[in-house]
Amino acid sequence: MSSITLKRTDSDDPHFLNLVIALDKDLDARYGEQQAFFNQFNKLTHIKNVVVAYAGGVPVGCAGFKEYEAGTVEIKRMFVDDNLRGKGIAGKILTELETWATELGYQTSILETANKQHEAIRLYQKCGYEITENYGDYIGVEISICMRKGIK
Repeated sequence: MSSITLKRTDSDDPHFLNLVIALDKDLDARYGEQQAFFNQFNKLTHIKNVVVAYAGGVPVGCAGFKEYEAGTVEIKRMFVDDNLRGKGIAGKILTELETWATELGYQTSILETANKQHEAIRLYQKCGYEITENYGDYIGVEISICMRKGIK
């Protein structure tokens, strides 16, 4: 595999938008009609902090963060092409997002994933995230798994 390069960008980036289409297809395949509920929380407008990963110049992964509350960012739209999962790309994206958030003065990172995304849960735990009570829109949503990590 070619070396991985990362680009800081925003949610208007066409490579990010194309990767999110692939993410949405993956989520629809996993969750079917349940995914419609989550789609309302996955708006792409105004995500100022996005990272796109490239392998040999080809976009292969992405994620972004938004401010959730003072001092805390929420990781959004994490995705790596399924043919390249397990190669450390998501970890690199997540580390870059955490570094960027720290540079901007944030101390905590939170995220939501769901119970059929076992590889994502393992990744987040490997990167130091711990399962926490569901927050915000995910309170009471049984398939949601919310996680938290201090980043500073």
